[in-house]
Amino acid sequence: MSPVTSKLIFAGTIFTSAFALFLIQPIIAKQILPWFGGSAAVWAICMVFFQIVLLAGYAYSDWVSRRLQPKHQVMLHVALLGVSLSFLPIIADPSWQPKGDEDPSLLIIRLLVGTIGLPYFLLSTTGPLIQSWVSKTSVSTHVYRYFSLSNLASMLALICYPFVIERHAAIVGQAYGWSVAYALFALLCAGSGYYFLQHGHSLGAAAHAKTHKPEADWDPSWRDYLTWLGASAMGSWLLLAITNHITQNVASIPFLWLLPLTLYLLTFVLCFESDRWYRRRIFLPLAAALMGLCAYGLQDGSVGRYIWVAIPAYVSGLFVFCMFLHGELARLRPGPRYLTRFYLMVSLGGAVGGILVGLVAPRVLPAYYELGLGFVITALLAMVVLKPAALRMASGVLAVFCAYFLYLQIQDDVTGSRFVGRNFYGSLITLDSQRDDPRDNVRQLYHGAIKHGEQFLAPDRKREPTAYYGATSGIGLAIAHTRPINKRVGVIGLGAGTLAAYGQKGDTYRMYELNPEVIELAKTEFSFMADSPAAMQTVLGDARLSLAKEPPQGFDVLAVDAFSGDSIPVHLITAEAMDVYLRHMKPGGIIGFHITNKFINLAPVVAKIAQAKGLQVALIHDDTDNPALRNTDWILVASDPAALQQAAILQATGTVQPIPQLGVWTDDFNNLFDVLK
Repeated sequence: MSPVTSKLIFAGTIFTSAFALFLIQPIIAKQILPWFGGSAAVWAICMVFFQIVLLAGYAYSDWVSRRLQPKHQVMLHVALLGVSLSFLPIIADPSWQPKGDEDPSLLIIRLLVGTIGLPYFLLSTTGPLIQSWVSKTSVSTHVYRYFSLSNLASMLALICYPFVIERHAAIVGQAYGWSVAYALFALLCAGSGYYFLQHGHSLGAAAHAKTHKPEADWDPSWRDYLTWLGASAMGSWLLLAITNHITQNVASIPFLWLLPLTLYLLTFVLCFESDRWYRRRIFLPLAAALMGLCAYGLQDGSVGRYIWVAIPAYVSGLFVFCMFLHGELARLRPGPRYLTRFYLMVSLGGAVGGILVGLVAPRVLPAYYELGLGFVITALLAMVVLKPAALRMASGVLAVFCAYFLYLQIQDDVTGSRFVGRNFYGSLITLDSQRDDPRDNVRQLYHGAIKHGEQFLAPDRKREPTAYYGATSGIGLAIAHTRPINKRVGVIGLGAGTLAAYGQKGDTYRMYELNPEVIELAKTEFSFMADSPAAMQTVLGDARLSLAKEPPQGFDVLAVDAFSGDSIPVHLITAEAMDVYLRHMKPGGIIGFHITNKFINLAPVVAKIAQAKGLQVALIHDDTDNPALRNTDWILVASDPAALQQAAILQATGTVQPIPQLGVWTDDFNNLFDVLK
């Protein structure tokens, strides 16, 4: 085997493994999402699993490369690859579906272990293990470029999945395609092992990695280990914190989370491809200026929440901050004797940063304060990493400024709001908004940047419908033109409980809500439910799962109000979901989908599902002059044509503009890219 061929095999193995590593995450998570309610908790548990297994893979690579002889390394790894092929295809067995009495978190972990555990583990070992093999062969030049290559592959997979793969392949097809790619990876990995056996050699004490700027073979100190850990942890921390900020507090734009993650991976690509990309004299001043601006924006809405300023500032800031963190990480890369230990610390840092922001912060911080805290810690880390006293002093001053702006952010939240709280599902704020006319004063509920309802404070206006739920809105018309007395109304997505304002004596309103904090606020901060003469029922948990378990409820109206944010719960708007809803409807009942959204056009999706099932639809666009109400779009669905033929509904009905070649959304096949406005 020629050196050129061996380089191609090594590169192909690393590229294929990194590409497959990033693809498996959305493929398997999307398979099981409808089984567990489609909540954000499913994605979070999956991410924890992926990070833990990735860390375990890096630890395995470090142990194998340091403890075993080349022959035994290859034999062990090839044997595990052979066993892992028995996991293919990576399709979750229906027997894993929850029965209703188990802990979903533990069940998801067991499902992932049983479905993709060993293949994912072996993919995660590839980068450091193959690079260790490369460093011990005659093709060992520029070994750290392979780390750059793996991040490039991850970045391409990240971009390809929503824009190419998801648009053209159903979940089962994706799973089979990935399984073929994994089999190819296993062959390439075995070929890499064969070449390593033929040409590998032991690293002597004087060996060094032949990178662009050859390092001496120094022994890392505890300070170096902590620096590796800290730099990688803060890169991961800032990635998640900035993504949370721009998607929750600035704009609910679908796929916006892709941009920060792409730039984060790009910094790894650049910093480890060559030393030429990271220049302190360029990136240190930029990082300081952007960090000061971004920290200031956290307490000034004209900067931190204004979309045309905030998104460019925070996204470009993330790129520059990560260029600093990963550039310094690359400057401290060791020789090949410590290569796998280096990657282990980088992986551990990434996991620590992700866990602190993704799992710890929602449970210990009342709002999104982890970004400001991340700025402070990053500036303090710069004091440790940077050697000249002047740079250390400048970093210390920057840390003080960031801490001051964080203090102002917290003070503003505390003094300007009635309630500030946060749990796994996000940050919730209630506040009283004062208007020129005291009778127009309202109490508002916000989930991040999305208003989830408001109520007039004047006693004689407290039962007046507001926001998206006026009498001329689609849901207002649906409630008014079904059975006149003893209505049963279901609501998916409680918000402030505004729809309870329509309740009359003898009616029953059954509210389904995933977030327990929302239920508590609807009862304590707002009085729509308490003031309603109708009987009020609340059901905690994912609405689709709850409805699937319940006996038919006999709803006259079912409002599905969960699509205003960037994270669309797709499992609530598929053909299978429609079947669940229809089972709970009375003859002549109406299902109303609230589809008001600046960035996503869901009307054709609902219309396509309705057409496939022989249902009737009416698109209601309500352009109102009432300052208490919002312009809204609702699409009404009914199995009885007469339900939507009433004069008031007919007069308000518009035309659904079809999207060419849009298919029927199912649990197996759906894609938000096709319905972007």
